[in-house]
Amino acid sequence: MTTGAPTPTYPARPRRSRLRTFLPLGVAAWLVLEIWLLTVVASAAGGFTVFLLLVAGFLVGSAVVKRAGRRAFRALSETLQQQQGGTAAPGAGAGRSEGNGFLMLGGLLLMLPGLVSDVVGLVLLVPPVQKALGRHTERTFERKIREAGSGSFGDAFQQARIHRPDGKVVQGEVIRDDEASGDAPPHGHRPPLNR
Repeated sequence: MTTGAPTPTYPARPRRSRLRTFLPLGVAAWLVLEIWLLTVVASAAGGFTVFLLLVAGFLVGSAVVKRAGRRAFRALSETLQQQQGGTAAPGAGAGRSEGNGFLMLGGLLLMLPGLVSDVVGLVLLVPPVQKALGRHTERTFERKIREAGSGSFGDAFQQARIHRPDGKVVQGEVIRDDEASGDAPPHGHRPPLNR
């Protein structure tokens, strides 16, 4: 026998992903390592040398990003001109703009103040590294697409709505027999909703 208000039920809290858990820790460790390396280099070579290294990294990184942006824009405009002219060959501009993403990422890492980011940025500027990372990224992306399975965008949206943590969306189906059997109500009449 219940005589009071029902006990509120709280929805289960969704579990945090590993990325959301460890990403802040990784960023904090990276920042501590960068600051420690800058102080070690400053004590060994002097503060002015560290300042010159940071300025040089920023200038080289901005030049690399500018160059990659120009290459990407040129490849895009050539592709658009070829498509408008009706002579679009498959993969026409892909050879030159293949590593633009990694080139831009390398430039951005060079622009960030720090020695570890500068080393990673310089490694990303090496063409064989760009090609190897591009192949690996492409394989990983294709594998994730295959694992996702077939379905439309609407299916994905419906699944996202069904699994909301607040539980407000109820899965169901509406079947209207009255239109199929010819007993359709008048146009303006709507049946009452039962709650």
